[in-house]
Amino acid sequence: MRFDDSKPKTQNPKLRIAALAGGVGGAKLAHGLQAVLPPGALSVVVNTADDFKLWGLHISPDLDTVMYTLAGVANPQTGWGLAGDTWRALDMLTQYGRDPWFRVGDMDLATHVLRTQLRHEGRTLTEATANLASSLGVRSHLLPMCDEPVETLVETAEGTLNFQDYFVRRRHADTVTGVTFEGIDSARPTSAVSEALGEVAAIVFCPSNPIVSIGPILAVPGMLGLIERSRSVKVAVSPIVGGAALKGPAADMLHTLGHEVSPVGVASLYAGLLDGIVIDRVDAALAPRIEELGIRVEITDTIMNSDADRQALAETVLHFCGTLGAHIEMERAEV
Repeated sequence: MRFDDSKPKTQNPKLRIAALAGGVGGAKLAHGLQAVLPPGALSVVVNTADDFKLWGLHISPDLDTVMYTLAGVANPQTGWGLAGDTWRALDMLTQYGRDPWFRVGDMDLATHVLRTQLRHEGRTLTEATANLASSLGVRSHLLPMCDEPVETLVETAEGTLNFQDYFVRRRHADTVTGVTFEGIDSARPTSAVSEALGEVAAIVFCPSNPIVSIGPILAVPGMLGLIERSRSVKVAVSPIVGGAALKGPAADMLHTLGHEVSPVGVASLYAGLLDGIVIDRVDAALAPRIEELGIRVEITDTIMNSDADRQALAETVLHFCGTLGAHIEMERAEV
C-alpha cells in the first residue's frame, strides 16, 4: 500500500500558530484552532511520553487522540478512539486468555499496525505520524514532541507505575506522589518542532494536563529554550474549571503534588513562559491573583461540548493573542 507523505500547505511563518497538546481537552482546542485558521497554518506539538508497546505494537495514545480529532473521525462519546469502531479483535484476545485492559478498536488497531510497520521500515515517529495524518486528510502539521522514546512513570503508594498502568488499567485511582520521564535526557526537539516553534505568531498551551501532557513536552531538553527564544505571543487555556478537571486526573495530580487546583496553580506552573492565560467565567475572581504573576487574563466560556464551542474558544484565544501583539489571520472553515 502506498502512503501519501505530503505535508499541509505552509503559510507565511509569521502567520502560523503552534499549539502544545495532549489528551482530549488539548485535541478539542486544536480542532477548533484548525477550523478557524487557513489550511497548514496550525502545527500541533503532541506529548509522546504516554506511548507504549502492547502486543508488539507501537501505540501513541495522545498522538492518535489529536490525529483522529483533527481528522473529524474521533468517537464523539469518549473523545478518544474512532467513531463507529468495533471490538472483535479484543473479543478474540479474550478467548485466547489475554486481558484486553487497553481498549483498542478494530479500526484503531490498523493505525497501530501501520505505525509499527513504518517504524520497522526505518521511519521516525515524526515521519510515521505525518504519513498517517495525511492519509486521514489532516490539514494541520501533527508533530510528536521528539523522536526518541520517553516514558512517563508515576510514583504511588503501590510503587512506580507506567502511565498507562496508572491511567487506564488502574483507572487513575492511585494517589500520585511524583512523576518522572524516563529517557527524557536523551530526547531532543525534532527539526520540525524547532521550525514550528520558531517564527510563529503565537504558541498556545492547550487545556491539557499540565503535569503529564504539557509537562513532558516542556521537559524535552532544548524545548524551553525554543519557546523562550521565540518572539511569538504565548497563551495558555486553563484545564481547571471551578476547582476541577473536566476530564482525567489533572486536579488530583495538582493537589497531591502540592499545587493549587485552580487556574492560579496552572498559571504558576507556566510562569515565566506565558504572556496570557484564558480562564473560565466561573473562575473570574481569580484573575487578579494571576495578573500578579505578570500574566494577562482573558475570561470566557472554556467548556467545549460541541464543535461550535471549540471554534468559539479558538477564536477567543486567537483574538486574545492579537491583543497581546500577535498578527493572526483567521477564516471560518467547515469541520
